[in-house]
Amino acid sequence: MGVIKRIAAEEAWAPSELLQRYRKLLQEKPVSWDPGFHSLWGFFLGEKPRATALARRIQTLGDERLADMDSSGIAMQLVFLTAPGVQVFDAPTGTSLARDVNDELIAHVRRHPDRYAALATIAPQDPAAATKELDRAVKLGFKGVVVNSHTQGKYLDQPEYWPIFEAAQALDVPVYIHPNTPPASMVQPFLSRGLDGAIYGFAVETGLHLLRIVVGGVFDRFPKLKIAVGHLGEGLPFWLFRLDFMHRSMVISERYPGAKPLQRKVSEYLKENVWVTTSGMQWAPAILFCQQVLGFDRVLYAMDYPYQFVPEEVKVTDELPVTEEQRALLYHVNAERLFKL
Repeated sequence: MGVIKRIAAEEAWAPSELLQRYRKLLQEKPVSWDPGFHSLWGFFLGEKPRATALARRIQTLGDERLADMDSSGIAMQLVFLTAPGVQVFDAPTGTSLARDVNDELIAHVRRHPDRYAALATIAPQDPAAATKELDRAVKLGFKGVVVNSHTQGKYLDQPEYWPIFEAAQALDVPVYIHPNTPPASMVQPFLSRGLDGAIYGFAVETGLHLLRIVVGGVFDRFPKLKIAVGHLGEGLPFWLFRLDFMHRSMVISERYPGAKPLQRKVSEYLKENVWVTTSGMQWAPAILFCQQVLGFDRVLYAMDYPYQFVPEEVKVTDELPVTEEQRALLYHVNAERLFKL
């Protein structure tokens, strides 16, 4: 195989201080405050072997992670703060933490510049402060920004958050919409069957977020905005035909005040303003489908370390029935172009 560089473009990290703050929230906040947060971090900060292994791996950007990368043939990770980031805190706390987290993360990147690149953390709770931190972070060397989906039940399609998109477009950096557990208003039917996390709830909630951004007219207002999402687009590529048909029907019928005409089809925004990564979805039929409907230049490789650290899954991508040029696009060229690596 001619491809020699694998860039994994959705890899998680969390500093020990933030995990301690999560523990404090679990102790001080009732489950009803954010049942999804309690479900997610109540487990991963617990004593089960899988939880303790993840908590150990997610905090390091040193020897253990580098050894894991080497063992699975990963040349570089694009690292960012895991969900829910700083978005569960009040605005002043989240804003202060975002700055501290970014300073710590960029210091790690500078120690291993050939192995790591990073996306910045922001606190959307204060959009003005978030845009200032994004600008500062890009000047420090960050390659874009991550938003861990909803912020206390609020979504970025709401105009109060549009300064964040305006800043990202002006800086020409992508916004990565990373999953979070569904907010309290929608999580209960998922929880009762253990479906609130990566098995399904992440995809439903994040796919909803991206779709709200599209139909809310964000890309009409910011036509050069770039958004990346993981897990092969959180299911949306499969729905392109139906999304176009039903959105057109809703607009014609004037059924919903929040469903206004757009300048393009829903599918066109997903093909032209959105990139997807393969994180946690190392399944050849799904990868090939996304490449077919979105384009080979829109699909990037990712592993989803350390949540889904399965070195054997790299073999799936190595053996995809695509040309070597197309495999290079998937493994590194698309990431290098989108994130300017």
